[in-house]
Amino acid sequence: MTNPVIHFEIGGRDLARMTAFYGELFGWNPQPAGPEYALVPPGADGAGVGGGLLQTSGDMPPYVTVYVAVDDLRAMLDRAAALGAKTVVTPTAIPGIGEFAMFADPDGNIIGLLHQQAEAAAS
Repeated sequence: MTNPVIHFEIGGRDLARMTAFYGELFGWNPQPAGPEYALVPPGADGAGVGGGLLQTSGDMPPYVTVYVAVDDLRAMLDRAAALGAKTVVTPTAIPGIGEFAMFADPDGNIIGLLHQQAEAAAS
């Protein structure tokens, strides 16, 4: 696969509730990564994709999305737009990780794009 899914994200209103729910349901062990975020590591055997749980705020609704690895965020957003998508988050830095962006596909599904820094991609 040229551009693999490398991260998932579940957003909801109560991070503690989500952490407890998914921990009990799937045996996940989310680790705090900030006041409103917890990282979900991939399976111990290396199977699966790691992800995150985000506490939403304000008018942001609960959601589920995936992040796809890309080399050039702007080029991929332009390509998606040419195919009928709309950018919903312009390229935004994530210190120590890289940068991300998000678009809504023609049906309204929100998809994340992630360009990792070389050091982050190697770990």
